[in-house]
Formats: sequence, C-alpha cells, structure tokens
Amino acid sequence: MPKPPSIPIALTIAGSDSGAGAGIQADLKTFASLGVHGACAITCVTAQNPKRVLAVQSCRPEIVLQQLEAVFEELPPRAVKTGMLYSAKIIRVIAEFLKTRRIPLIVDPVMISTSGSRLLKPSATTLLKNRLLPLAALVTPNLDEANILVGRNLKSVEDLRWAAKQIHQEFGCAALVKGGHLPDSREAVDIFFDGKNELLLSAPFVKGIHTHGTGCAYSAAIAGFVARGHALPDAVARAKEYISQAIARSHSLGKYSALNAFWRQKNFWKGN
Repeated sequence: MPKPPSIPIALTIAGSDSGAGAGIQADLKTFASLGVHGACAITCVTAQNPKRVLAVQSCRPEIVLQQLEAVFEELPPRAVKTGMLYSAKIIRVIAEFLKTRRIPLIVDPVMISTSGSRLLKPSATTLLKNRLLPLAALVTPNLDEANILVGRNLKSVEDLRWAAKQIHQEFGCAALVKGGHLPDSREAVDIFFDGKNELLLSAPFVKGIHTHGTGCAYSAAIAGFVARGHALPDAVARAKEYISQAIARSHSLGKYSALNAFWRQKNFWKGN
C-alpha cells in the first residue's frame, strides 16, 4: 500500500468558542479547508454564541505551555498563529517559548469581540506589544485594534497606510491593517506593508450578512498558506480572496450567518 501523502502542519494558539464561529474552531476549519493539518493550544474556554460572550475561563499558563511542548515535540508546525490570549501571564509563556523557534508567527491581536466583550486584559496589551509583536512575521489588527496599537483613530484608507508603516517601524513586523469598519466605505479595504511591499486589498461589502469570526479565519488562512510554502505577501493576497468568498458564500444558522470555510469544495454542502 503506498504511503499516504504528507500535508503541512499549522498551529493555532487561541481561545475556544462554544458557538464554533470564531477562535480555535474557526481556525481549525480554515486549516482543514486549505489542506493543512491544524494543531492547537487552547488559552481560554469561552461560553459564547453569535450574539454575545457569557463567560471566559482562562487556562493556567502551565497547561498552555505543555500544549505547546506537546505539539512541537511530534508535530512541528510550519506556521503559527495566535488569537485570543487574554492575560499577560499567558502571553509571557507563549513569547518565551517561541522566541528561540524560527517559525513564521501570525499575530491576530484579539482585544474585543464582535459583540463588544473584552478578550484581552488591559494589563496584557503592553506585553503583547513588547514581547510578542517583535517575534511576529505579521500582525493583523482590525480598525479598533490598530487604533490601540498606534494610539490614533484611523478614519480613511490613507490612515490605514500610515498605520501599517507605523506598526512596521515600531514593532519590526509586517502589518495587515484591516479597514472593514471604516465609516462610509463601500468596500472592505485592507493595507499590507512589510517594509518593501505594500498591497491594497479590497472586496465589496456583502449586504445583509453579519458573520462572526472573520478575523480569526482571515489570519488562519494566512498561516495556512504560509504553511503551504507561500511567501507572506502572496499568502495575504490569497487569504483575502479566501475570506471574501467565505463571507459571500456564507450559510444560514437560523437567524445568524456563518462563514463558509469550505467554499473551495464546491459540493461540500451537497453531501458529496
């Protein structure tokens, strides 16, 4: 019997979403849809649904570290992404573990949920900036998160360009500043900057669809494409197309919309 084909591994370090629309669950679905084996280290357990976060229970830093050690021992990833990290103690453990490992790190600086719940303690923000971002290949803030990182309210595409360059200059990593929440914009415009390459990525807004976990899936797609061997600018461009189609082809969960992580498999929802 021939040996089965080998597929790349990517690791997500994030929180668990009981509604499965964001967090670890969204990341693993995204990895699987791209032909990547997803490993995970869970930082928090949340009780949440598409409407709101009811409760958050953080994991002990020791168990977060042990999950990382277990994955790297037998399943060394080609790319790592972080999502909800929640506390300074958890960030410290992750940064200390990753600082000696030369693996592309995609940081999604999850600070506030779509429903407005705080997912990163204020005391952890400084540690995220000072310890984790300098290790990152890329950080992917949305508009609110970028405002915090650069200390300025961003209101236009030109502001996004300035912020991406400012983040690169201050933290030494590439930046993908996402402008999906820009006021009065007809398109979801994102700016990527890595010190050499600048990309303006845009897609039309899809009316009537309000999805949950878009940022998680977007950053997971970037990590997935990097794990598959794509250079970072190409991985970002491919991930923008992936997430735009996942939104446009979203499916209904009662009164809510859910990202279609498997839109690339045309017959997936037909049972074939």
